Amino acid sequence: MASNAFISLPVKSLDKSVEFFSKLGFAFDARLTDKTAACMKVAEDVFVMLVAEEEFKAITPSTIHGATTAFMPAS
Repeated sequence: MASNAFISLPVKSLDKSVEFFSKLGFAFDARLTDKTAACMKVAEDVFVMLVAEEEFKAITPSTIHGATTAFMPAS
């Protein structure tokens, strides 16, 4: 039984992120890419959805943490 895994990551600049990962050799699925998100294939059945930060904020109530902030789950 085949299944796919999709992981969504917020990005500040979708265009710059697609350019960066393209230069690293990753491919993007045009069928699942638009101005708000890009579908990057990382393995046969694993995809990373690079989602523009504003769009990402609309789909989750969670705070977006960056390199200068830490996520600490409630205990």
